[in-house]
Amino acid sequence: MAPFEQLQVFQSMSRSPHARLLRSAELGDGLAAAQWSNHHDSRDYHAPSHHTLSCYLAGGTGTFRRDRPCSKGSPDKLCILPAGHESAWVINGEIQLAHLYVSQEQFALGAVRLLDREPRELQLRESTFLDDPQQARRFRQLSQLDWQEPAERLLTSSLAHELLDQTLLSQVGRRDGLRLTGGLAPRQRRRLREFIDSHLAEPLSLGQLAALCALSEYHFARMFQLSFGVPPHRYLLNQRLARAQALLRQTSLALGEIALACGFASASHFSNRFRQAFAATPGQYRRAFAG
Repeated sequence: MAPFEQLQVFQSMSRSPHARLLRSAELGDGLAAAQWSNHHDSRDYHAPSHHTLSCYLAGGTGTFRRDRPCSKGSPDKLCILPAGHESAWVINGEIQLAHLYVSQEQFALGAVRLLDREPRELQLRESTFLDDPQQARRFRQLSQLDWQEPAERLLTSSLAHELLDQTLLSQVGRRDGLRLTGGLAPRQRRRLREFIDSHLAEPLSLGQLAALCALSEYHFARMFQLSFGVPPHRYLLNQRLARAQALLRQTSLALGEIALACGFASASHFSNRFRQAFAATPGQYRRAFAG
């Protein structure tokens, strides 16, 4: 995830003399969270490079968008602000809200994993004051955790993934009038996913993956990026880390065994990569989800 100073929605809130940041945390894996209070304010968002999911925790009955003044917020109402959107808000009275910031890379990985679709085919539908009791409960659970305590921070990350997954399943549509050029055919994309998932323990080269599609390494890398939304090495690392998470949660294997099963050269290499991605060690992750 980009640092907070690069998250435009976060920065717009930070510049307000009326908004107060209650807490924030980078959760790793392309996700970050923040909790805010605000009152008697106006905020504009201009084409952010990230997606934002928000939930009103308190107040909001005096909050509206300038282009939709008759529609007002309230506790447990959700807003979905896609990357690239434009919106202007008026806040009357006191509000508290939670934000989840999602990188476009993490959105792309979810589109491939959950929907088996090319990310460029899809768009996150903008929504204002949405009712979704299950998602609101997740936001409230997230707001009750201590984001600075290692175990609860990891539980926060898990809830954030659940929020994103449900959003992908319920609030994503196909882009209108889109004509895709380039990229891999669906059968090639599925073959690659299956091959990578079944060979995570092995060293995989760009040439080996390109050969599965009968393409040069250069053209394969470009087409993979178009179809998966991330370069091949980023997708492979993400899959290895996801497999490691599952093994940490579901087995008692030693870290060295997990490292080898997921294609990492050593336990130390695995631990370094895991900590970079999730801001926690594999041992902390295992303890957070034990029992």
